[in-house]
Amino acid sequence: MKIITTTLTTVLVVACLLCQAAVSAEETDKSADAGLPFVYTEWQHFGIEDGLPNDHIFAIKAVGDKVWVGTEDGLACYDKKTGKFKSWKEKDGLPWRVISAIDVNPKTGEVWLGLFGGGIARFSGGRFDHYHQLNSGLVNDVVYGLTIENDNVWVATTAGASRYNTVTKKWTIYTEKNAPMEEIWNYGACYDAGKVYLAVWGSGILEFDVATERWKDYLDPDGEMEIDLYRDDGIVHVITTGVSHVDKTLWVSSYFGMCRYDGRHWRGYYAKETGLPSDFGNGVAGRDANEAWYSTDKGLGVLTDFPSDTWVTYTMDPKTHAGTAVIRHGKKVVKTVSMPRSVPHNYILTVAFDGDDAWVGTSKGLARAIGKGYYKGLKANDK
Repeated sequence: MKIITTTLTTVLVVACLLCQAAVSAEETDKSADAGLPFVYTEWQHFGIEDGLPNDHIFAIKAVGDKVWVGTEDGLACYDKKTGKFKSWKEKDGLPWRVISAIDVNPKTGEVWLGLFGGGIARFSGGRFDHYHQLNSGLVNDVVYGLTIENDNVWVATTAGASRYNTVTKKWTIYTEKNAPMEEIWNYGACYDAGKVYLAVWGSGILEFDVATERWKDYLDPDGEMEIDLYRDDGIVHVITTGVSHVDKTLWVSSYFGMCRYDGRHWRGYYAKETGLPSDFGNGVAGRDANEAWYSTDKGLGVLTDFPSDTWVTYTMDPKTHAGTAVIRHGKKVVKTVSMPRSVPHNYILTVAFDGDDAWVGTSKGLARAIGKGYYKGLKANDK
């Protein structure tokens, strides 16, 4: 009887496992039937041999036919008409070798550069104008982020933020004394729809209303530094590294996960349950309210469709240098796409959109993801 009972138990267990597997497969099929996102399968790579002054890329800004690139040793500009780079180093008049941030004034076309250890610079008419602690109101020369707001240039530094009015020449400094900064290490800055957003190490995200000049902070409500105790209760962590605001939606990267906020609801994202290759985020670029590209230390995680929680993860095989794109609905793998190349390195530092294309800066090379046939959201899976 014991033998028979054991055998029956084993049969039942195996049957249950097979049933679960069938259900899992069925769920995967249903996820696939929900549709597939656009996957970038055509990539161009650029390095020093192509005209870049250095292949460690910190910043990218695409405007019109020009793509400005900030590297560890100089500034570069890619002309999409000619397909060639022009570069500037210190010997060419560049005030500082390391460029950590770039923005372009839409009114004047002036290119503003954040210099990692050298303050900021304005590039206009072939000339560089240099601003630093000794000749301006810049609060610190170690610059991580920079953004243009109307006639103002906002600079995120390790000792607070500075705001420079290019018309009145007036400087304003923001630190813990006049802004809700629990820490003053500013990592990132962006401007959108009348508000400036600062990503601050230890202070979450700070929002500055240009019209009222009032601040608002976004902090982790549970107050726990190591983990996120309560899901979707607010920003995932106060050590933020990047911020992007588009279509009334706030996208945030941190060293402990990523998140999205639509003005009413928060959503946290972690590698264990999504297409994020890592919880260690170097930055984020929001394309619209439903799509955001997260730069991590282990690859590029793209939330392609927020409503369906659909992701595409782009990585490079260190041995073969071939590329892989993995499509997921949540944590469930729907499809894996192999390609000759993808990101040039898995340590991703920055992303910039250029129409349907996207530019990706890594610790070992610059890439252009060509978006021929790009579409938003999902399309029915053609079988």
